[in-house]
Amino acid sequence: MSEPAFPDFRPSGNAAADPDLYDVENRAIDPAGTLLDAMRDTAPWAGATIVDLGCGTGYWLDHYRDAGEAIGVEPDRRLRQRARRHHPDARIVAGSAEHLPLPDGSVDVVHARFAYFFPPGCDAGLREVQRVLAPGGRLVVVDNDHRHGEFATLLARSAAATPQGRAETTDRWWAEQGAGRREVMSAWQFASRAELESVLRLEFPATVATPWLDAHPDATGLSYGYVLFSVGAR
Repeated sequence: MSEPAFPDFRPSGNAAADPDLYDVENRAIDPAGTLLDAMRDTAPWAGATIVDLGCGTGYWLDHYRDAGEAIGVEPDRRLRQRARRHHPDARIVAGSAEHLPLPDGSVDVVHARFAYFFPPGCDAGLREVQRVLAPGGRLVVVDNDHRHGEFATLLARSAAATPQGRAETTDRWWAEQGAGRREVMSAWQFASRAELESVLRLEFPATVATPWLDAHPDATGLSYGYVLFSVGAR
């Protein structure tokens, strides 16, 4: 039986373009666990049912070992197949923010890392997440901090990645949803200079990546700010 396709789905420019390199990027994220601790503090998942919305290759599913059940939801068929190969015991399903193949009120926590929630125009996905959240449940969205950290500087230099006013638009939309907002300063730390260079060139055009790399010849990482937006079940 074939799995559904999602005509409104747009492939990511990083994970879909080079899944192997995107996993290198994932391994570099948050070496001290600061971001993960903030996510856990915002919505604890020990013993809970948690959904990784837009789970990609499934890299982060291993971080939910203390959950009661972790479910990966991914619309990209190729990434979904890769996640299943890497995590044969995990529950990984075809779905998207607007189309979650889960019963009403069946989930305690939903995580979305850089997936779907790029306001405005996110209302349909938020309504669908609210449908599957159980009473007391919570959605936690991980977004880039466009104001603080070296990564924010790179974003500011890349018009394609950061439309003018993106931070203000995002903050305003989430405030209108009654969401909490939390800034977390963390880092990327790579195992080698070559990994850093490859990932920056995946994420940014050469006109942005090359000058930064030339100005930081010894760097194997950079400071990286995140913003967590969280909203409870309604």
